[in-house]
Parts: sequence; C-alpha cells; structure tokens
Amino acid sequence: MGHTHDLLLEGVVGSTAYGLAGPTSDIDYAGIYVEPTRNLLGLHPPARQTRQGRGGADATYHEIGKAMRLMLSCNPTATEILWLDDYTADSAFGRELVELRTCFLSADRVREAFFGYATSQFCRLTGPRPQAPAARRAKHARHTLRLLWQGYELYTTGRLPIRVPDPARYHALGAAIETDPGAEAVHRVVADYEHRFDTAVTALPQAPDEAPLDDFLHRVRRAHLDSPEATARKGLAL
Repeated sequence: MGHTHDLLLEGVVGSTAYGLAGPTSDIDYAGIYVEPTRNLLGLHPPARQTRQGRGGADATYHEIGKAMRLMLSCNPTATEILWLDDYTADSAFGRELVELRTCFLSADRVREAFFGYATSQFCRLTGPRPQAPAARRAKHARHTLRLLWQGYELYTTGRLPIRVPDPARYHALGAAIETDPGAEAVHRVVADYEHRFDTAVTALPQAPDEAPLDDFLHRVRRAHLDSPEATARKGLAL
C-alpha cells in the first residue's frame, strides 16, 4: 500500500471475518487512511480514489472522507470495518471513529443498503448472463444470506454482527445451488427476509447523527494539514 503513516484503521474482512472461509479462500484486508489536507486544497487535488494492495493479499483502503460518506449511506462493505473484533493496525483517530460508529446509522439506509446488496448478489445467480462456475454461484448464495442476516440484525438490534453463528447453514445453501439453477432456495430466503424487514420494529433512528461525525472529520483534517514529510522538513528548518 505504500506508506502506513496515514493509516487510521485496518483489519481482516471478507470470508475469514465472517467465518465462511474455505481452504482456497484469500485473506482480505480493509483500511481507512488520511490524505494530507494540504493536498486537497490546490487546483489539482488527488482523486481520493480507493487504494488497493497489501503485498500479495487482497486489500482495499478508503480515504477518510470517502469512507465516511459510504458509511453514512450504510454501505455494508465500508461499514463493517467499524464493527470488527480486532484490528491489524489502528490509531487514536481510528479508535475514535469506531466509537462513533452508531452515529452513521439510520433505519431506511440500513435496510436499503443491506437488502439492496443482498438482492444484487441474488441477481448474479439468476441474471441473463451465462451462469458462473458453481463455486462462484455458491459464493453469491452464501453472501446473499449473510448480508440479509447482518442487515436484519443491525436493523433490529442496532449492532452489526460480523461472524455468522452457523456457517454450516450458509455452506449448505451454497451447495444447494449446484442442483438449483433457478436459485429457488435463495429466492425463498430473500422473500423471507423481506417479510421480516416489513414487520420488524427497528432499533435505529430515522436519521444519522452527523454533528459529531462532522466535528471528527474537521479535527482529522486539521491534524493532517501537512504530510509527515513536510512536517519533518519544517522541524528541520526551525
């Protein structure tokens, strides 16, 4: 990934974190980093696109501004890093962001994001394109159920569980896809969770609590006005 001095938070995500990894599964990392604020102020600021790479492992790193916007939309992939049990790297600001995680949540956005991501996984099983290999279809089936379960738990309890309690159920659903080309079993799961969402009482507010998030981001930007290299050069010049 390059320098790590701007890394606020990093952890293992994906199938390993969910408890669904198999013998051939990769280890996936996710992280949040800070772009020096001065770099954002000129005529040609960096694109602030996601950075990828962690040696030979799969890894995705969001700049803090992008990460927080995704979290406000309750994007499942961006949100889960705030709910991990442990981290491979952290910082004072990273730990504070974890403490603020419930401020991002709102009922409608959680339902829309998690249910939407789950149904997109389901559509990959039933779309018009030639069917993917069995292993890929099984993965889509597992993650459809995982997203529905996580989203419903978050919607009804206010907390996002990462590790599934019964991995065998998810692997069984994936295996069933081999003899279920129409993904009827997954369709029933989607319909069941749609009914659950429709009849549930949510534990979440109707809108996120943006004030502490805005204050946090302002403090991060002030603290990272210059790159560490520029700060070091200033110190030498004094």
